[in-house]
Amino acid sequence: MKLVVVGAGGRMGRTLVRAITEAEGVELFGAIEREGDQNLGRDAGELAGVGLLGVNITDDPLPIFAKAEGVIDFTIPAASVEFATLAAQARIIHIIGTTGCTKDDEEKFAAAARHATIVKSGNMSLGVNLLAALVERAAKSLGPEDFDIEVLEMHHKHKIDAPSGTALLLGEAAAAGRGIDLNENAVKSRDGITGARKEGTIGFATLRGGSVIGEHSVMLAGEGEVIELSHRATDRGLFARGALKAALWAKGKKPGLYSMKDVLGLN
Repeated sequence: MKLVVVGAGGRMGRTLVRAITEAEGVELFGAIEREGDQNLGRDAGELAGVGLLGVNITDDPLPIFAKAEGVIDFTIPAASVEFATLAAQARIIHIIGTTGCTKDDEEKFAAAARHATIVKSGNMSLGVNLLAALVERAAKSLGPEDFDIEVLEMHHKHKIDAPSGTALLLGEAAAAGRGIDLNENAVKSRDGITGARKEGTIGFATLRGGSVIGEHSVMLAGEGEVIELSHRATDRGLFARGALKAALWAKGKKPGLYSMKDVLGLN
């Protein structure tokens, strides 16, 4: 499967290039970076530390998308929206691991999915998506009258969005289990005299520091007991491997907007 990595010069982009060289059934067909990036013209494999692959990083995705089968995208929302449009024009697969997207961005992804096969998730980790399924079941079984839900996450100091896409993914799972809308019940900050916790809300706590790849916990706190469901990422490569699994799963699927729950058969 001919894959393109966008944001190929970044940490996640280099990780994706390495993962592609190690995986069966896929090959690196193209590598894209933004205009003016210092890595333009460099061999993507050499930059990723796996040796020359004969794929130079470029800022012109159009001719590459036209001949590729899929694109792997862990960039920023504005770029992902643009790549989704190009993927739709080329009728190819678009795997999106970008976080921090707005409601308007999501609507544009849905529009692009009329012609592109899009798999989008706040986290491509297989373990995190299984965790989300467990959180949904726990939230459904343990009602708001008995258990409060808090989502705690920590990432490295360079992460630019908060709460993380994974934290929101877990919050959405909890909300789905409770049959409520997360936007209407999320508490993302507390400061000063906040008063007692409102029953049924889903709280978020965000920590940033050092080089932490990603740690997430969902706590269901009741009277006299706390249930904690957690996931800790120790290798950025796990996100890349999940993205490649999604790409291979999407091959041959009809256009549409899918999630990792579809990939893992958890729906």
